Amino acid sequence: MDKDLNNLVYQVRRDILRMVHQVNSGHPGGSLGCTEFFIVMFNKILNFNLPFSKDGINEDVFLLSNGHISPVYYSILSRIGFFELNELKTFRKINSRLQGHPTNHDNLPGIRISSGSLGQGLSVSIGAALSKKLNNDKSLVYVLTGDGELQEGQNWEAFMFASANKIDNLIAVIDLNGQQIDGSTSDVLDIGNLNDKLCSFGWEVIEIEEGNNMEEIFKTLTKAKESTRKRKPVAVLMKTIMGNGVDFMMHTHEWHGIAPNDEQLEIALSQNAETIGDY
Repeated sequence: MDKDLNNLVYQVRRDILRMVHQVNSGHPGGSLGCTEFFIVMFNKILNFNLPFSKDGINEDVFLLSNGHISPVYYSILSRIGFFELNELKTFRKINSRLQGHPTNHDNLPGIRISSGSLGQGLSVSIGAALSKKLNNDKSLVYVLTGDGELQEGQNWEAFMFASANKIDNLIAVIDLNGQQIDGSTSDVLDIGNLNDKLCSFGWEVIEIEEGNNMEEIFKTLTKAKESTRKRKPVAVLMKTIMGNGVDFMMHTHEWHGIAPNDEQLEIALSQNAETIGDY
């Protein structure tokens, strides 16, 4: 992957850390774990237009189901020009468009659905994909979900509906970091072998073993695109590390939803050099 995108990884991590620190709230762990994914998705995979149009006609649509990882979403949207970078300073503040979980009532460019109530994004993405089919729009719909939210039953109705109706313009990416707010997913409610389950539900399933490796992400998402329009929805199982890039935040659920203090922020930023300028 080119140097500019590698530099962007460090800068987005810094954005995430500084945003949650400045308001002493937010969700850094999952955001850091999906940084590489968002960078590849918005720079190499997604076909989108600026200025932003909420309808998304004749362009790919990306929807975020696990809305609590909004820090990484806001960072990448601002870094590629959806809205001004300085607006990141308003994260989670009163009357800000950048709330802890994305909302669409303030018309923030890049946001098409309110998300954060877990387990709903897959259903919404199926509706968007069906809409594109009805309108003869050849573009794709992407949705990112967490693994913990697959414990919600609505997802499994959606998985069944998508395959039964051959929603083959949809790519669902599942962030498999194995962690959720109360512990590991295997301890809270084990979701088992997702590959086998989704195959049995009639989905085409592709795995990313190194979900924090941009080359692997690009290669696998390219394969996923090539697998669309073959009468099956496509699922990408992406194994990531929660808190990736900050040594004391990695491999634990502890940093799901707490912000670093001043000392912890200094240590975390020292591991992620400023590359293209802080907001």
